[in-house]
Amino acid sequence: MLTRVDIYNIRNLEAVRLHDLGRVCVLFGENGSGKTSVLEAIHMLSLARSFRASSARSVIRHGESHCTVYGEVSHGGGAVRALGVQRERSGMAMLKVAGRPVRNVSGLVAELPVLVINADSFQLLVGAPAARRRFLDWGVFHVEHEFFAAWQRFQRCIKQRNTLLRRDKLQTEELDAWTHDLALAGERLTMCRHRYFEQLVPVFHEVAEKLVPECGSLALRFRQGWDATLSYAEALKASTASDRDQGYTHVGPQRAEIIVTVDGHSAADTLSRGQQKLVVCALKLAQGYVLKQQDRSMTCAYLIDDLPSELDAGHTRRVCAQLEALGAQVFITCIAEDAIAGMWPAAAAPPQLFHVEQGQVTSVGRANPGAPAPSIADSENDA
Repeated sequence: MLTRVDIYNIRNLEAVRLHDLGRVCVLFGENGSGKTSVLEAIHMLSLARSFRASSARSVIRHGESHCTVYGEVSHGGGAVRALGVQRERSGMAMLKVAGRPVRNVSGLVAELPVLVINADSFQLLVGAPAARRRFLDWGVFHVEHEFFAAWQRFQRCIKQRNTLLRRDKLQTEELDAWTHDLALAGERLTMCRHRYFEQLVPVFHEVAEKLVPECGSLALRFRQGWDATLSYAEALKASTASDRDQGYTHVGPQRAEIIVTVDGHSAADTLSRGQQKLVVCALKLAQGYVLKQQDRSMTCAYLIDDLPSELDAGHTRRVCAQLEALGAQVFITCIAEDAIAGMWPAAAAPPQLFHVEQGQVTSVGRANPGAPAPSIADSENDA
């Protein structure tokens, strides 16, 4: 669990220190106050980048040369690991785990897995396949230990093969060698994806039934990126002519896809905006459950930006109940103080509240478990 976060020069946050963090933290305040920037900083501790911007330049506070985030993660039994990330305007990054520099972001990700639920999360349903591959690979990385090495090897092989395919004078022997290695790496990578997907599907169905039972028959299907009746080596051989003509590799894990359907129809075309958000929540929650099944000591931090938007009170309560049941650490933003605190299960420990105003974050203690909130029945009647 993340117990401390120190944030320097991220957007409008000049110097923010959050210590003694609990399992459920609610950040409330007006739009533009800096709530989402706190979530960005936590995300940076895991992936060395924001989930809202691809460039570090747009995240760094105006007039500053760099931004820094420091965090402490408790692993139980009193063990604490320090994480540090510094990003320069030039794009350079300095990453540290337990005070020692690390070269790859994977070192951070393994220490602090985070999942984001925000407005961009709708891309899981309505966006391009790349968003769903990233979603899948996040889970595979944490559960299948051989995946990352296979993924790295695959990326190197496909880059080399595509470079060869674009050359005017193509050396067949060299292409064959890289194609052979690509086939092996692609098969290993896809095997890891298949195993993880088989774990994910039943958990997703269970969570979705609790969050959005009115959606009918939700289904997930995995497409591996080539004809399932062929080995990857056979598929590459069959596509060699078109690969040579167009200068890139047409088939493989880089074209993998998850299909989400409702009663046999595309979920993106069938569901309302609110229902889409609930399905996205079910997908992300299912990943947290699978991670915990793999290792009871492991969990992930959820960064949830404006959970109540697009959801009525009854469905907001259902999501909060699932987050509480999962036992994951949760950081949620909202505008009103009781927008989340009033929805959290009454039997659970009250969330910690933090008021965010003009880049300043102030702890205001625990939520009042007796705070009034709309009833499920009233909210569902309104819906």
